[in-house]
Amino acid sequence: MNGFSGGFGLVGGVGAAGVDDTFSSLASATQASPSVPFAGMLKSMVQQTSALDEQAAQAVTGVLSGQGMDIHDAMIATQKADMAFQLALEVRNKAVGAYQQMMNMQF
Repeated sequence: MNGFSGGFGLVGGVGAAGVDDTFSSLASATQASPSVPFAGMLKSMVQQTSALDEQAAQAVTGVLSGQGMDIHDAMIATQKADMAFQLALEVRNKAVGAYQQMMNMQF
């Protein structure tokens, strides 16, 4: 599959419009909003990433079991899941870096 064993996944509505919708919702989850706390934003992003991984797992299973799933749709779903995971990983890395930088400040 795409390198991660579980906990993240999605596969449904795959296509060019689906890709744009998915990443616009992930991008909106990462934009600062005064009404949504940082923890809520992270939770939403992890949930969306998990849903994408589950869809990718279902698509790959559909291709492998011969249930009529198109291989192109399965590949697109796995790439969407991978990109969402990479985005979540980078957000995590930035948050950890910011935390470490704050801990090194001298008062």
